Amino acid sequence: MKTLAIILFIAMYVGLIAFPKRRAIIALVVAGIYIVTGILPYTEVLEVVDWNVLLMIFGTLLLVDYFIESKMPNLIADKLLDLAPNVMWVTIFMSLFSGIISAFIDNVATLLMVAPVGLAICKKLKINPVPMIISIAVSSNLQGAATLVGDTTSIMLGAYAGMDFMDFFWMNKRPGIFFAVELGAILTVPIMMILFRKDKEPVSSTEKTVVTDYVPTIMMVAHVVLLMGASFIENKPEITNGMICLVCSLVGMAWEYIKDHDFERITKVVKNLDYDTVLLLTGLFMVIGGVTNVGLVDDLANLIVTAGGNNLFVLFTIVVWGSVLISAFIDNIPYVATMLPVLQGVTLALGIEPYLLYFGLLCGATLGGNITPVGASCNIAGVGMLRKEGYEVSFKDFARIGIPFTLAAVIGAYVFLWGLWR
Repeated sequence: MKTLAIILFIAMYVGLIAFPKRRAIIALVVAGIYIVTGILPYTEVLEVVDWNVLLMIFGTLLLVDYFIESKMPNLIADKLLDLAPNVMWVTIFMSLFSGIISAFIDNVATLLMVAPVGLAICKKLKINPVPMIISIAVSSNLQGAATLVGDTTSIMLGAYAGMDFMDFFWMNKRPGIFFAVELGAILTVPIMMILFRKDKEPVSSTEKTVVTDYVPTIMMVAHVVLLMGASFIENKPEITNGMICLVCSLVGMAWEYIKDHDFERITKVVKNLDYDTVLLLTGLFMVIGGVTNVGLVDDLANLIVTAGGNNLFVLFTIVVWGSVLISAFIDNIPYVATMLPVLQGVTLALGIEPYLLYFGLLCGATLGGNITPVGASCNIAGVGMLRKEGYEVSFKDFARIGIPFTLAAVIGAYVFLWGLWR
């Protein structure tokens, strides 16, 4: 059973690379085979799908359409164009902007809010939006581990290790993981300067955009505030963030209907939703659930620990870089959930504090998804948004930006954590 699961898993990724326009179908077909063969029991199908993420994407996409039409992204684009001397710095500013936001709210929600601004900028400048949107997606994914509320894996670590919000900034008289992640983010700036060094076209915003409707922006800001507030509520339902996004979007749509009584507009928004991205994620959740069910994630975790032995430096190195590699293909949530108790047991046996390995695990697992376009929900949403605009993103296109970002960020965090927490 496990061998079949691995073969199908590898075949799926080959198919995703070879047939980018059929990714949703490929993922769903493999998920179906997993269910039929019992790799994923049909009784667990609903459990393995992350409904919270799907609701967040579905809900936010409903509001994003109105947000774009209101011209607010164009106005923000005007302001950023006034600050940036050329296209390269526009991309850098947008990436850092998304990273800062994603340190406090979910990465997918960040991408869905910031990417429309990036698209508006690219349309104004009449340039290919692929590099900028990929950079925004990768940066959104990058800083999720910076705070307790920035990513599901951060919340999991906080709950498991008994850490509160401030422990991510300062813990046991030492700088916390926040500074390791931010150092990694800073190191991506020279990477972007190299990657986009040819984008030196001067930019300026001569147009003065007039916002036609502020309600979509108000609802966007409201759901950011509500997502941040909800992150401090203990024992909340798992779909809380998704329901926040969905309710805010429905309220915004209701307002638009009351204002214009244009039901055709609502119908058009619903029809134009990026269902391909939602279906792809659904299929991937099922496949990853099957892989986890047959014990492959447990095997990988045990392999990492066994390879590290009793040498802390070797163990730390394998935890960080092994997590980067694994998270490029396997969802980091079940992986982190599996590794936390494993690492606690190892550190107890070695008679040391577990925080170095915990932080290394979080950095590696969070940043690893940036290597491939299907390694993180945030990246999938970004690629889906580009596809909707008529741009296909290959694995090669994504890796050109994702791999340098990942290496720079992980190396920075790796050195920082070892230097201060060993």
